[in-house]
Amino acid sequence: MEMSKQEYQKFVQERAKSSPLVKDCALAFVIGGGICVVGQLITDGYTALGLDKTDAGTATAVSMVFLSALFTGLNLYNKLARYGGAGTLVPITGFANAVVSPAIDFKSEGFITGMASKMFTVAGPVIVFGVTASVIYGVVLMLL
Repeated sequence: MEMSKQEYQKFVQERAKSSPLVKDCALAFVIGGGICVVGQLITDGYTALGLDKTDAGTATAVSMVFLSALFTGLNLYNKLARYGGAGTLVPITGFANAVVSPAIDFKSEGFITGMASKMFTVAGPVIVFGVTASVIYGVVLMLL
């Protein structure tokens, strides 16, 4: 059965499930906000232990990366992402998840050819574009 491009588009649109946009946005807001609240609680805890604001922020970042990697390894982060969707892309935890997930997926291929080489397949472009953008910003700032 031959279909034109327009007929195929119509066929797909008729059978596609509509997305519960309001529900998805609300869940992303709640889950993403919850992750941020956990981060704030950790920061407050480090501050209460006597760290200054800068050191508490650094310790919080390390803690959030560790927790995200741990939850990814235990398959809890993916379960959370099923409900929270884009809310789990809170920058630091989402980045840690993007590094750890491929490492877990490819561990059967070996340490070097599997985990080490595939670990940055998702996060690698983020690092490259982030560094490139910061260099361009620094050059522009220097020239001005």
